[in-house]
Amino acid sequence: MTLGSLMSPQPVRKVMAIVSNSPLLKHGLFYSCPHSTSLNQTHRFALSMGSRLFQRRSFVVAASSAFANQNCEYVIVGGGNAAGYAARTFVEHGMADGRLCIVSKEAHAPYERPALTKAYLFPLDKKPARLPGFHTCVGSGGERQTPDWYKEKGIEMLHEDPVTSIDFETQTLATTSGRLLKYGTLIIATGCTATRFPDKIGGNLPGVHYIRDIADADSLIASLAKARKVVVVGGGYIGMEVAAAAVGWKLDITIIFPENHLLQRLFTPSLAKRYEKLYEENGVKFLKGVAIKNLETGSDGHVAAIKLEDGSTIEADTIIIGIGAKPAVGPFERVGLNTTVGGIQVDGQFRTSIPGIFAIGDVAAFPLKIYDRVARVEHVDHARRSAQHCVKALLGAQTHTYDYLPYFYSRVFEYEGSPRKVWWQFFGDNVGEVIEIGNFDPKVATFWIDSGKLKGVLVESGSPEEFQLLPKLARSQPSIDKTKLQNASSVEEAIAIAQTSLHE
Repeated sequence: MTLGSLMSPQPVRKVMAIVSNSPLLKHGLFYSCPHSTSLNQTHRFALSMGSRLFQRRSFVVAASSAFANQNCEYVIVGGGNAAGYAARTFVEHGMADGRLCIVSKEAHAPYERPALTKAYLFPLDKKPARLPGFHTCVGSGGERQTPDWYKEKGIEMLHEDPVTSIDFETQTLATTSGRLLKYGTLIIATGCTATRFPDKIGGNLPGVHYIRDIADADSLIASLAKARKVVVVGGGYIGMEVAAAAVGWKLDITIIFPENHLLQRLFTPSLAKRYEKLYEENGVKFLKGVAIKNLETGSDGHVAAIKLEDGSTIEADTIIIGIGAKPAVGPFERVGLNTTVGGIQVDGQFRTSIPGIFAIGDVAAFPLKIYDRVARVEHVDHARRSAQHCVKALLGAQTHTYDYLPYFYSRVFEYEGSPRKVWWQFFGDNVGEVIEIGNFDPKVATFWIDSGKLKGVLVESGSPEEFQLLPKLARSQPSIDKTKLQNASSVEEAIAIAQTSLHE
């Protein structure tokens, strides 16, 4: 409901005339939002907020159009994890009802995106994940934020209407539908877009898939239901998780990538070898160290094969490309980009170079305090934490700098009937010398030690207590006896040695 629908133009003009003489309006402290019940209530709220609102950028609502365009004190652009967790934080602080609007290209309320490359891809007989089961914020044990949740909390949701431009001077966003939306404070949570193969080599052929949203996943499921030969391009998280889920369909699956081993940015060659063996035991084939020339079609125009640079071909009726992602900066380039790691540059409270504009999640290039460098992290844990930190900071609920500890995990082969479900977690920085303990039956632990200090640790199939210990180890970076650790006879003993080092 808009303010314009509650008042005729004449009363609106009278109220605006009264408010226009208020010192609050002269200082830019008046705002309006679609769910606001009256201008007088809005004015009273501005008066009550006083000095705190004075510190924020705001805008003045034009009365002449009878509020034909929407206006909101807080606007989030993006519909992924970060947007959902930011919304929850606004609600927790009593600042959502009638004040918050989310603008998204998604057709759905924010959901836990990691599900798309895991349980969402399982065949029907394996009990796949479906909405509303994985709306945010169930991924961290919070309340499930269904579309009804947003309505109940008074949050305006604008679906399938991405932002096309921004006017910094008037604090106005324009969307694909032609809507104009004024904001007081803007949070950019646009995430990433999948890196695609060029069209000239077949990147957009029927049967070629990328995964960033539910529509992508639904399209892939339709292909898997008819597929015989599946090729996954990319040996990172997307490739590993999609291939593992596709195993549940009992298809001919091949993973191909140019690197020498799986997940090269994190796994050591030894660790990767263990995972590759596990995939091979599940019927997945590998083709490593190869380059793709182009994708080829059959007589029906559907993708039929991958041609490699060496001239050989691999048959495939379904191809999933998971070769990375790019920050979705879209119309927000002028906010200020980081040319090294990509994305929008922010400070330790996620403020951009423009007052009143923030950026969170995958799209934000932020100071990684623990390692004294700027980073951009594409992970659900950071999306959640950055959203919460940003909203608390802009509401004045906290002032400390974001202090993130890098965390990555994966869960694969979790479909019903799988002979072995796999879950690993990593915390810290993968730098320095590596020590690996365990035989992967099922446990293994990998420790990264630099200048005598424990920098990072990865554990496969750990207990809840062991997983809870990992972030403590990675954040404390204790000095550790490398020889003692190398001589550990089991993962449990190695973790106990690391734990003891915390107290020495």
